[in-house]
Amino acid sequence: MIRPSIPLFIGLALAGIAPPAIGRTPPKPDPYVAKGKPVDCIQLRSIRTTQVRDDRTIDFIMNGNKVYRNILPNSCPTLGFEKRFSYRTSLSQLCSVDIITVLYNVGSSLQPGASCGLGPFQPMARAGK
Repeated sequence: MIRPSIPLFIGLALAGIAPPAIGRTPPKPDPYVAKGKPVDCIQLRSIRTTQVRDDRTIDFIMNGNKVYRNILPNSCPTLGFEKRFSYRTSLSQLCSVDIITVLYNVGSSLQPGASCGLGPFQPMARAGK
């Protein structure tokens, strides 16, 4: 007679249960709304900082606090977790045809990860303005 293993039975019973949301923070509300038509390129010298919102969304904060949101055509693995990326361009602009590369923190250095294409740059304004 074959007896099923109790740990195996418990493991199979729990396999369909989703893990609890312990330690997860709810997403922050979006402070921006779209304003105007998207553009294909932004000037590199005008980029002050970036804010990675998730695996598909990057806000480019420009000098003068103008914001351009780039929603990548496809999800870029671990971009939302790592929140850092690099890019190369031979122009003085970053354009929707350019590629970004996620950067991983490995020890005391940064290593390249997934590479993903950018989309158009959507001008944004603070919600309520």
